[in-house]
Amino acid sequence: MSRIDSHHHFWHYSVQQYGWIQDHMAVLKRDFLPSDLVEAVSDTGITGVISVQARQTVEETEWLLSLAGGQNSIVDAVVGWVPLAAPDVQAELERLTHDSRLRAVRHVVHDEPDDDFILGTEFNRGIETLKRYNLVYDILIFGKHLRQTIKFVDQHPEQPFVLDHIAKPTIRAGKFDEEWAKLFKELAKRPHVSCKFSGVVTEVRDPSWTIDLLRPYWDTAWQAFGDGRLMYGSDWPVCLLRSEYQQWIQTVEALSGGLSPTELQSFWSGAATKAYNLVSRG
Repeated sequence: MSRIDSHHHFWHYSVQQYGWIQDHMAVLKRDFLPSDLVEAVSDTGITGVISVQARQTVEETEWLLSLAGGQNSIVDAVVGWVPLAAPDVQAELERLTHDSRLRAVRHVVHDEPDDDFILGTEFNRGIETLKRYNLVYDILIFGKHLRQTIKFVDQHPEQPFVLDHIAKPTIRAGKFDEEWAKLFKELAKRPHVSCKFSGVVTEVRDPSWTIDLLRPYWDTAWQAFGDGRLMYGSDWPVCLLRSEYQQWIQTVEALSGGLSPTELQSFWSGAATKAYNLVSRG
């Protein structure tokens, strides 16, 4: 059974370019390149990955596409960034989509000071252009943005979306995020939205975490999106803040252990292949 990691990042680290990497994130303050990823995924069954933007620049998108172009590259596709709210976004899309490995774009919505950013007129005008280029839009939000996000996806019923990191609930022992769960399940009723089970450990507020702490979030995600729309992702190297790659994949293997062979195939590769229109590696 093939496995696809639907969410990871590369970067050449610099303080200026990656200001979001704060002092307590020292493990991330170095370069993370394809050779590092190949080493990280060894013996995990991962056969392909999707590289996701970490900087909001067209230059980074071009760099990620160049990394995907290598003959033996593990990268199947790129989720890049374009200035969706800019008047000339279509010109950028015309140029960048000549490379078929660009399968999606993303904006770091949860860092915008306006919680209603995702409903903005100019931003949504840019979203409307994506269909003609067969591009997915990756949604990066916190749980507090789910109400706006439901309105957002309802404005674009023909546009495919992928929700990153199960919308980043607030995870802590003894207090399940009920408000997140209610709105998350409401969003999942939209069949044009898929979801990544990724970036979960970094949302834990406690000093340590266990599989049992994460299990209610897995159960909610699978019940909501598990009909072919929930996919595996690591959020490497950001996950290193709370988990090594091997530990995360073993955790997800344990959480998904009760699934049928068909369901496992969908979760580990089928959902990502369908959502991003990937060429299967077998």
